[in-house]
Amino acid sequence: MIVDILRLMSVLILKNIKTEGPGTIEDFLREANIHYEIVELETETVPEADNFNTLVMLGGPMSVNEAEIYPYIKQEEKLAKDFIDNGKKVLGICLGAQIMAKALGAEVYKGQKSEIGWYDIELTEDGIKDNMMRKLALHPKAGDFWKKFKVFHWHGETFDIPEGAVRLAKSERYPNQAFKYADNAYALQFHIEVSKETVYEWLKNEEHPPVSPLDKGGIKGGAIRAETEELYEVYNGRAVNFYKAFLRP
Repeated sequence: MIVDILRLMSVLILKNIKTEGPGTIEDFLREANIHYEIVELETETVPEADNFNTLVMLGGPMSVNEAEIYPYIKQEEKLAKDFIDNGKKVLGICLGAQIMAKALGAEVYKGQKSEIGWYDIELTEDGIKDNMMRKLALHPKAGDFWKKFKVFHWHGETFDIPEGAVRLAKSERYPNQAFKYADNAYALQFHIEVSKETVYEWLKNEEHPPVSPLDKGGIKGGAIRAETEELYEVYNGRAVNFYKAFLRP
């Protein structure tokens, strides 16, 4: 009986690179007493998927189209499809979202310009109607609904919306920022999981995670740090609202 309960509440978290961890997702799972397991795909083997009801795939500097260099990407694609087909929950973040798109038959490719730092996303009409996205769009203090709000980005590739999926959000540079598939799978191009410390660590080296092409003039780290100090508390509150709706059994 105890094992069965744990399976109903178990989250499998896949890391594509050591420096991109689950951040505030792990904080939430720990505080909510939800069982989870983190796998370092560079060095570890994925455990038996039947023991988990939720799959979370994180970001990374590699491309989903580099599976010959990073063979575990193909394993993630298969896992994502299996979880979705079996009615289990899937959350893909940045590279994880791109893996979901490819697993569902869509193309993933370089964007015309990188998106690094705090940029607005805007919910589509379907996004406004979606319960999970509405949780993200609610201001955690004021409680009002925002159709457009800032999120943290670090990417240079994008994806088409898979057939049968619903586009939920867009930005000025990237028309496809989020989608859902079959009501149990969500792909977010932006980094909902980052902590302040994560943002500052990435900014220490402009080439990590490497994004191509970088904006002309490089990453304006000082401006991003200032925006992080200004925006992070509310952003984290939005993320927690999403976690409460999506990650709880």
